Amino acid sequence: MQVALAPSVWSRQQRSDLDHSLHTKARTALKQAPKAQLAGASISRQWSKAGALNSRVAKFQNLDGDDFRHPLDQQNTRLLKVLPGLETMAKNVLGPVAEQVLLLENIGTSVLVGPEQLPSLHRLLITAASTLQMAPPDLYIKQNPVPNAYTLAIGGRKPFIVVHTALLELLEPLEVQAVIAHELGHLKCNHGVWLTMANVLATNTQSVLPLLSGAVEEGLLRWLRAAELTCDRAALLVAQDHRVVISALMKLAGGSPKLNAELNVEAFLRQAHSYNEATSTPFGWYIKNAQTRALSHPLPVLRAQEVDTWAASSQYRALLAKNHLHRQRLPQKQ
Repeated sequence: MQVALAPSVWSRQQRSDLDHSLHTKARTALKQAPKAQLAGASISRQWSKAGALNSRVAKFQNLDGDDFRHPLDQQNTRLLKVLPGLETMAKNVLGPVAEQVLLLENIGTSVLVGPEQLPSLHRLLITAASTLQMAPPDLYIKQNPVPNAYTLAIGGRKPFIVVHTALLELLEPLEVQAVIAHELGHLKCNHGVWLTMANVLATNTQSVLPLLSGAVEEGLLRWLRAAELTCDRAALLVAQDHRVVISALMKLAGGSPKLNAELNVEAFLRQAHSYNEATSTPFGWYIKNAQTRALSHPLPVLRAQEVDTWAASSQYRALLAKNHLHRQRLPQKQ
């Protein structure tokens, strides 16, 4: 509905009084605004300085996947390895087929990132891989309205990461790098064999795995949820600011480019705490298990809380301290 505005007949003094009143109200509103909202408005500027850090560890010397692997990842990997024939089938049957299909699909329908093709994304990849002390895989950008990223590495070929365009539109550059580092974590921890099988299940391609029982399928998805927690730690090792990683998780859960400035990491962590309280009863625990059993990823609030907890842990701090000689000063933008 349109509203016609009458011509202004106000005097100069009336206009001056109105301007003064509006400026006064605006200043009062800013003073009374929650600090979180003001912080949200400037979050992009803060992250252009890597979360206000003065320096970062440029590389974790001799870093091994077990240095940051989540205990649940270790436990569920051991359980999968004792299942007879499962690893052999993944490597010799499913792996080569899935790899060839996805490789040809990405070469034919996506854009391969390189020094002369989307160089800003290539720099994010190279920096993340260098920090984790690993060879960078290929990176493809695929047109897709669903914000997502995934990794494939089986069969001796060069592994590759695929990032959807919707994810690039949703996240800030350092958040995108955290997602890339998450995918690199799968490669650093040699998740390739199990990751492909679990992703087949997660995408409901059940006919590819006709021999697997329901218990094995459930075990694979349980392993994948645990592996995601490990890779969130890899993202933190590269970002070295838990707010960057948690913000990416928050935006993937319910972000929008139009509203991202109003999102608040601390509020999301309080939401995670509320979820823990609500599921602390026996009935809540049952509902939580039923809710997550068929998921390929842990719930976003739980992932955020895991990142926050590990960022304050002695294990994470020891990794930073051990590599303090490899710190690199960050350029500070004015």
